[in-house]
Amino acid sequence: MDIGAAYLDEAMRSLRGHKRLAEGALNQLSDTELFQTIDPESNSVAIIVKHMAGNMRSRWTDFLITDGEKPDRNRDQEFTISEHTSREALMSMWERGWQYVFHALQSLQPDDLSRIVTIRGQEHTVLQAINRALAHYAYHVGQIVFLAKHLKSSAWKTLSVPRGKSEEFNAQLQAKSSKEFRHP
Repeated sequence: MDIGAAYLDEAMRSLRGHKRLAEGALNQLSDTELFQTIDPESNSVAIIVKHMAGNMRSRWTDFLITDGEKPDRNRDQEFTISEHTSREALMSMWERGWQYVFHALQSLQPDDLSRIVTIRGQEHTVLQAINRALAHYAYHVGQIVFLAKHLKSSAWKTLSVPRGKSEEFNAQLQAKSSKEFRHP
């Protein structure tokens, strides 16, 4: 097994999972909830989405050949939302951001993991840059899920194992695993 290829596959799988989890939360929010802040120091889900999309465009455009902090990025603007911003515009930014990520990752070969890229002038191996992105996106996806769950309250539809259902879930996994093991 080529560990580099396995790492790239796992990074892609993890990132797709982060995207799917965030979208499970986003799809539960009304437009009002999407743009709502819970206090003056908090970001709305919309702002987090906008920030992630801006980061993705900057980091993953020309990933191997230009600094990950592009000169045309205005990070501070990512934390503001115009009253005219629509859900559709926001989701379009989101999709484009993920396209940058997935396109860049799909173009990588295992040997690229030790190459050097820069982010804000600091050198990182490609592997370090991917890990940095994985951690950053997981952090913000967690915020999106937390805020969505808070805003939906009792109307929230769980995105993982429902509370009080762990034993039932584990039994289902065990039964499925046993069935697959017996019937190759």
